[in-house]
Amino acid sequence: MMSKIGKSGKNPAAPVRTSGEGPKVLRAGFIPLVDASVLIAAAEFGFAKKEGLTLDLVKDVSWANVRDRLAFRQFDIAHMLSPMPVASMLGLGSNPSPTITPFSLGRGGNAITLSTRLFDRMREVGGIAENATALENAEALAKVLQVMKARGEPLPMLGVTYPFSSHNYEFRYWLAAGGIDPDKDVKLVVVPPPLTSDALAAGAIDGFCVGAPWNMVASERGVGRIVAAKQDIWPSAPEKVIAMRPEWAETHPETVSRLIVALDAAARWCDEAENHDALAETLADSRFIAAPVDIIRHVLSGEFSLDAKGNRRVIADYFMFHRGLANYPRPSHALWLYSQMIRWGQVEFREDGLRAAASAYRPDLYRTALGAGPAEADTGIEGNRDGDRFMDGHVFDPSKMADYVQGFAVRSDPATPSNGHEI
Repeated sequence: MMSKIGKSGKNPAAPVRTSGEGPKVLRAGFIPLVDASVLIAAAEFGFAKKEGLTLDLVKDVSWANVRDRLAFRQFDIAHMLSPMPVASMLGLGSNPSPTITPFSLGRGGNAITLSTRLFDRMREVGGIAENATALENAEALAKVLQVMKARGEPLPMLGVTYPFSSHNYEFRYWLAAGGIDPDKDVKLVVVPPPLTSDALAAGAIDGFCVGAPWNMVASERGVGRIVAAKQDIWPSAPEKVIAMRPEWAETHPETVSRLIVALDAAARWCDEAENHDALAETLADSRFIAAPVDIIRHVLSGEFSLDAKGNRRVIADYFMFHRGLANYPRPSHALWLYSQMIRWGQVEFREDGLRAAASAYRPDLYRTALGAGPAEADTGIEGNRDGDRFMDGHVFDPSKMADYVQGFAVRSDPATPSNGHEI
């Protein structure tokens, strides 16, 4: 369903014209998630067209596919997990082709869901209330795991979407804050986002961390209980980005600027509640997410059904598509992701690793296109502002990377890489 672009969709800045590049068709890969909204809105509501671009959106099934198809030039740009460009610039993963991002697709959208069976045991053993906090839920799970180990029961199997993903690091952060070692006390496996709810229902996994709407799909089906949201762990944690190959960005500077201008306008539009009905109807289409439109409407407004029993929660700013400089690619965010890769044994700390990780995020391209950005330093301290704290009270100073990682009581031995295998 098309909708008029009202004043909230007006372009605040003219695109930079540098080389006389003509109209462009950009082939863009994406995964069916609500956090692809800005990319989808840019294609479907005229923002890309206004900048002389056509976005050919291609729905894919896994992040590994998206990574490979971008590397092999089947895609020009891609909806991608925020740690993936960082991992690529560090040479990590099975196909570490250099990848950068000049634009974040917003904040929010993730949550952690456990099976109703496991949550019932948490209430029984941990004595938690229906409205328990995210930390209380993690601590209750730790008590259940102690019982399971004492009885010789198999460890719970928990799904994340990709080893180098915000979901993996957020799930691990939540578990560790409750005193759980993600590499010894549970088993982490990789499950593509659209399959998470079915895998939980089938008993193939006991929980997962994934983006909307799949947490709510599981809770509405009565197979899952949402126990934590991204905002509980770290509200500003980087989520999805627009990724591209560095050499493509260098040879198509005007196209990159036009794209950023179109995405910026689309993000402004997506933030406006008055546009959420039109956005939800578009996202629900089989070409995109193929999920119930009512569920998508609820997640856009931050209204959660925690389970099938009627327990609900409203999270203000569950999705922030544009406000608060949500689209700015902060190198300090890339460096925090690097810290989590070190913490969980995916890579060792190196001084040149700091430079490589930061180089994945390109605020210079954002500023060139829009002529704007934050006044503060790009590599400032994170987690030290009211409303933007880490759930365990830690503060991240990129200039003290080694000390930061060593300050966690639960972390991986660098000689024993973290688990995370596909099922």
